[in-house]
Amino acid sequence: MTETGNKQFHIGCQSWQYDDWVTKSGGDTIFYPRGTRPPDMLSIYAEGFDTIEVDSTAYGTPARSTVDRWINSTPDDFLFSLKLPSSITHQFSLGPQAFAQFDEFVEAARWFGGKLGVVLIQLPAVFEATKENGQNVRDFLSRLPDDLRFAIEFRHPGWFVEWTFDELNERGVALALVAGKWIPAESVIAAFAKTRTSLGYVRFMGIRDLPSFERVCRVRTPELETWASIITTLAATEVFVYVDNYFEGHAPATANRLKQMLSLPAVDPVRLDAQASLF
Repeated sequence: MTETGNKQFHIGCQSWQYDDWVTKSGGDTIFYPRGTRPPDMLSIYAEGFDTIEVDSTAYGTPARSTVDRWINSTPDDFLFSLKLPSSITHQFSLGPQAFAQFDEFVEAARWFGGKLGVVLIQLPAVFEATKENGQNVRDFLSRLPDDLRFAIEFRHPGWFVEWTFDELNERGVALALVAGKWIPAESVIAAFAKTRTSLGYVRFMGIRDLPSFERVCRVRTPELETWASIITTLAATEVFVYVDNYFEGHAPATANRLKQMLSLPAVDPVRLDAQASLF
């Protein structure tokens, strides 16, 4: 956790297991030290960042053994944010058919204990702002347990209305603010002023057209600077921010630049590589 002013920031990446992040023999430092194996990536990642958004939970509830392995690979203050399984959000559209699986997922989320960050309810773009879907959202939000923190991401612009803001603010659920091509930037920027929860959740996405993730290959500094300003003015006192590789090409570098824009300490991958060479 890092602080600036009266806010706590947790800034990291969306997933950690990428071979493209491993420094190549004889090449310049990328992120992971040379020779890093997939089982060792999380522990090294946690030396540079204090949080991660877990993508794999979108495909199903993790096993207890998997959760224990993740917990044992990270420091005490590390936080995992979990995507809700897509069967709940995409297949069942938050309807009653999803309730049993949701309850099962909640129990698994509690295994993380103090290392649980936020549970992300990520809805697809086809989930339109209809009366039926609105009722599903309201009923689902009413089932959220008080001991976990939640954020919800709408990918259809029809949800960016007062009804949504009121429902989320009343229940203390964060509206996930997304820098992505499928949501007009104006809608997202206007929405952030409507959020009044103590929890903030921001995701940096991009067009999925990059063949590799070794380097920043499309610099988006002006957008990043705009978002840094937005993040600092959120009403939230604790803000989670996660960067996808597709935003600029290499998520760790983007996350570190955002940290620097917020006057937060960033970890140089060269230091991680140097530490590994000592052992």
